[in-house]
Formats: sequence, C-alpha cells, structure tokens
Amino acid sequence: MLNQWLLIGILAISTYLSRLIGVVFMARQKMSPSLRLYFNYVPIAIIAALLVKQIFVPTDGQLTISLPVLIGCISTAVAIKITRLFLPSVVIGIVVGLLVRYFLI
Repeated sequence: MLNQWLLIGILAISTYLSRLIGVVFMARQKMSPSLRLYFNYVPIAIIAALLVKQIFVPTDGQLTISLPVLIGCISTAVAIKITRLFLPSVVIGIVVGLLVRYFLI
C-alpha cells in the first residue's frame, strides 16, 4: 500500500516539475511541436499507467483482471463521452466500481 502512495507522489512531483520547467525556462522561447506534444501527453500517460496497474492485479504469480476497476473505468469513459464533463463522469465511475465490487462480485 505504501508503495502505491510513493509511486503516486513521485509521479505527481515529476508531472509538476515537468510543467514548471516548461513554464519557467521556455516561457520566452517558442516550443517545437514535438515538445509541446510531450507536455500535453505526460499527465495522460501517468494516469493511464496508474489505471493499468490497478486493473491488472498480480495473484499467485499470474495477472488477473480486477473487474470492479475495469467496469468503473469503462463506465467513466462512457460517461465522459456522453456528458463531456470530467468530474461527474469520475464520480459515476467510482460509484459503478463500488457497486460492482460490493454487490456483484
């Protein structure tokens, strides 16, 4: 459990520092399109890495899929696609994941 929080903290700090470096050191310079693309995709990549780590859980030397997390992620994606609102979609995904965890599995 502590390792997950350590990973989340390190990833949050690295994301913040990469944004800060981009703002402080490159504010007066024109960024190349590839560097701009990098800064746009860093937070998305970190969130994806954290989600994959939560969906695929090691059990007895094998990877198993956590259905509550997977169904929660899918319901969040569908809610974002329909509503185009981030926070309500995340709340929907959390509620669906909890319902699946405590009532279906």
